[in-house]
Formats: sequence, C-alpha cells, structure tokens
Amino acid sequence: MLRPEYPLETARLNLRPFTPDDVVATHAIHSRPDVVRYLYWDVRSEDEVREMVERRMNNVRIEKENDSLVLAVERRDTGELIGDVVLHWNNEAHQQGEVGYVFHPGHHGQGFAREASAEMLRLGFEELKLHRIIARCDARNSASAALMKRLGMRHEATFVENEFVKGEWCDEAVYAVLRSEWVALELGRDQS
Repeated sequence: MLRPEYPLETARLNLRPFTPDDVVATHAIHSRPDVVRYLYWDVRSEDEVREMVERRMNNVRIEKENDSLVLAVERRDTGELIGDVVLHWNNEAHQQGEVGYVFHPGHHGQGFAREASAEMLRLGFEELKLHRIIARCDARNSASAALMKRLGMRHEATFVENEFVKGEWCDEAVYAVLRSEWVALELGRDQS
C-alpha cells in the first residue's frame, strides 16, 4: 500500500492532492489543443475539468491493484499549478506499474516534468516496491519519448496502429525501467 504524506516535496515542486480550487488552472492546461494532441481525450470544457478534478481528489493513495495516485504539480517558488502526474498499479502479482504526466507548455523545457515524474518512479520503486514501471505515449510525441529517456527508461516496443484515437490509427511507444536499473541510476546521480 502507498499512503504518502502531502505535499511530496522535490527540489522545486510540491506534488499534492487536487482540490476544488484547481479547476481553473487545470482547465488552462486541458483545454489546449497542443496539450491534448497525443492524448486519448480532446480539449475539455470547464465543467468536464471540474468533474475530472473531483474524481482526482479521491486518487490520493494506492491500496490495491488498479488504483492510481493522481497528483497536482505546483511550483514551490510561485505556488502555480503547472501539471499533473500519475502512478498506476497495473499488476500486483508481477509488481508492475505505470507513470504518466501532463504539463502546461509554458513550463516545458525546464525539467519540471522530469522532476515530478522521477518522484513518482521513486514512490513506485521505494514505497510500493514495484519491480517494473512503464510509460506509454503516441509514437509521434517525441517530447514525451525524450522525457522517458531522460528518466532512465528504455524503449521496449512500438505497437503499430494498435489504437484508433481521434479518428486515426496511432502507433504507441512503450518505455520501461526496472527497479534495479532505477537504483543504479539514482546511485550514479548521487555520486556525480
């Protein structure tokens, strides 16, 4: 089980549960066509975001297989909500999980998505004791793929035209990292 104490603090970010006050900032992210281009959903109205935030407010712990931890990401220096991250427990018997992220483009290229996602990997490996964590993206989403590589994940597969999304067949890229690989990466970072 995973029941973090909030907020989770990284060097520059707070990862915390969603609140009703997050609707406007979350809508500013999820209503952008450039943000949702490679996601399963289309731009969301403020009412749709409000419903999404209400659901996410309950995703604050992982107690069993198929539970998800979905957290708002805010900058510690400004308190601004800039994105969200998820850790999903895919399979208990095989100790498998998945991470995901969505960030406002105004905060791209500054390492925030890597910093927040690395914390989700840490939770998955250190707290939930997962053996393997994956991340997936539309194969055309080169920015997301580059982030997965910066996290120490390796490209494992590209599934060709495996999903029909927004009226077109899409390829899906899958990246993964094992706990042993992540530990070695973290040790290397600590020594540098």
